[in-house]
Amino acid sequence: MIYLQLFLSYLKIGFFGFGGGYAMLSLIQHEVVISHQWISNSELTDIIAISQMTPGPISINSATYIGYVVTGNIWGAILATFAVCLPSITLMIVITRFYLALQDNLYIKSAMFGMRPMILAMIGLAGAVLFTPDTFMDAASWAIFGVVFVATLRKVDPIWLIVLSGAAGYLIYG
Repeated sequence: MIYLQLFLSYLKIGFFGFGGGYAMLSLIQHEVVISHQWISNSELTDIIAISQMTPGPISINSATYIGYVVTGNIWGAILATFAVCLPSITLMIVITRFYLALQDNLYIKSAMFGMRPMILAMIGLAGAVLFTPDTFMDAASWAIFGVVFVATLRKVDPIWLIVLSGAAGYLIYG
């Protein structure tokens, strides 16, 4: 039964996750933390942090991790990863065939334009998911956030920011 729930949850995330990984975070959080309570909000925050440092989209990384944690074996990881990828693969095969012919269509342009605010809202909600008392909101975390934010504005190499943030976290919390 858990395999079916896992498959359907990540299939839903895959179908309705427009706008990329960050836009999917609110869907992932709703499915795995709120609806099924497979992991805690704090664990989801850890998954997001790890997913940012590992190659691949956050939806696939989280599906693999959560699938493994929920079932306790590699088959759960494979199933959840397949489920989150299946809608995209299917839609890309179908849409690619028609998109080039329809890209100048007024209705298609209007639909794409109308999805922009929804994607922005979902990305904003994904950020809000991380700002909860049980995750990382202490003074040291705010300091790291502020330093990284300013460094990003000054075009500091993101790889250095990841490494230095990890080192700071280790020194402060480890």
